[in-house]
Amino acid sequence: MRTPTHDRNTFIIPFALITAATLLLTACGSGTDDTVSTSARSDQVPTADVVSAVKKDEAAARLLPSGASSLTLAVSVSGQPPGTSILDDGKTLAGQDVDFAHAVAKVLGIGLRTEQASFEAILPALDSGKYDLGVGNFGVTDERRKTIDFVTYINDGQGFAARKDSKLSQVTDLKQLCGLNIATGAGTTFEATLEDSRHLCADAGEKAYEVQTYNEQGAIWSSLQQGRSDVVMSTINGLRYAVARQEGVKFLNEFHRLDVGFAFKKGTELAPAFQAAVNRLIADGTYDRILKKWGTTGSAITKSEISPPELKD
Repeated sequence: MRTPTHDRNTFIIPFALITAATLLLTACGSGTDDTVSTSARSDQVPTADVVSAVKKDEAAARLLPSGASSLTLAVSVSGQPPGTSILDDGKTLAGQDVDFAHAVAKVLGIGLRTEQASFEAILPALDSGKYDLGVGNFGVTDERRKTIDFVTYINDGQGFAARKDSKLSQVTDLKQLCGLNIATGAGTTFEATLEDSRHLCADAGEKAYEVQTYNEQGAIWSSLQQGRSDVVMSTINGLRYAVARQEGVKFLNEFHRLDVGFAFKKGTELAPAFQAAVNRLIADGTYDRILKKWGTTGSAITKSEISPPELKD
């Protein structure tokens, strides 16, 4: 399904207000990662300081393994809140994940050395020891738990969006996507879900949907706006943010909720300390302030867990 050229142009222009900076600003991660970093306009990125007043908690800090005074944090830069963006100075990272990481570091009294990395590169690099931990809205799945340890801090998950002229009002069964082009992020749970379920269309005697993967959010939304894709599958919070700031697109529905957590190498000794730190932030009110800043109060959890089983619908 494609939108006529005249109709598409009526909402490509407003969309540029969000993506102009996103598509222009790029940066490279360290090492050999092929990283494309993106930035939302700074006037759209909340900058309230909700972290600097956080105090060290000695009980949580004592849970750290010996020598863990400074850690290397890998951050996936998505280009739109509540994910991580680069501010107009070209270097400052701002986002929900970054706020949580720095708040936890203050509770534990440790330093963080932050490096940008592509989303799909972070989890494999944890096992090699290149990074101590990673953030990037990593959903906790049973498949990932085989090789990664998680410490949860929010609940987000999978959702769908489409152009307003789409006949879809919600997606409750992936067979509804048969014959359509689906845009999503490379190396994500969305890609895995779509690929694992591709057989459903053939099983039903229908044409399979096509999965189109991209490394940055700007490219995903451009694909939808220009009619190359029919549907976007992404994070619930990210979709709600993007749709609220564009004309001609609509949020369809939540599809599958997932816990989201800090990612670590399997068997890490850091997990108990990070869990205690997140629970401390929940108790002292910092947690709520971070969620309110980013407009994600619907993703609140009541307590942090270490590698819980994947949430089932």
